[in-house]
Amino acid sequence: METKPVITCLKTLLIVYSFVFWITGAILLAVGVWGKLMLGPYISLIADNSTNAPYVLIGTGTVIIVFGLFGCFATCRGSPWMLKLYAMFLSLVFLAELVAGISGFVFRHEIKGTFRRTYTDAVLNYNAEDEASRAVDNLQHKLRCCGVYNYTSWFASVYYPSNGIPASCCFNSSDCNPEDLRNATIAPNKVYHQVSLVTSFMETNMAIIAGVTFGIAFSQLIGMLLACCLSRIITANQYEMV
Repeated sequence: METKPVITCLKTLLIVYSFVFWITGAILLAVGVWGKLMLGPYISLIADNSTNAPYVLIGTGTVIIVFGLFGCFATCRGSPWMLKLYAMFLSLVFLAELVAGISGFVFRHEIKGTFRRTYTDAVLNYNAEDEASRAVDNLQHKLRCCGVYNYTSWFASVYYPSNGIPASCCFNSSDCNPEDLRNATIAPNKVYHQVSLVTSFMETNMAIIAGVTFGIAFSQLIGMLLACCLSRIITANQYEMV
């Protein structure tokens, strides 16, 4: 009889945790969708094997949502084997997110350097037609920047000799014509002058994603402890009843 209040308390805590865990899954899903919609063009400039990152977050978030519901069901049923399965899943999620977070932290400068190199290549080989060029236009328009470091980055591009600086660099499109953009004297007065916003933007958003991942990863430890304790107490109580 003394174990019933403990079981009730643990069940309540685990249900609350499972609900919070479900919410974290929804957050990961939302971050993945946001990353695909907002960062997709920018991520595509890094490397082909990096474009799957938003889908990984979407898939992970969906799985967490499903297992969050499973955790609530297992807790309400009070089934020891279901609780152990839930704890095992939480441990796997914890390890996976911990490895992902550490890898992102360790290689963050390499990722930044890779983005800078590939973005520079996209600027130098800009033609206003392919996917990389459209990504550059989209990025410059949204961040209100021009070039890799500033507008002078465009002087070495294959696009500049015949077309000048791209129109996506203009801060006032109505007062920006092709003739002005080909003129090295007039063009600087028509385009953005912000420096290194591209890499700063990527670094800031990668830090947000890494922080969310680390926070969710360490929250799994609480659920693992609650699930294991509840499973053990329920099993012991069943033996006592027999």
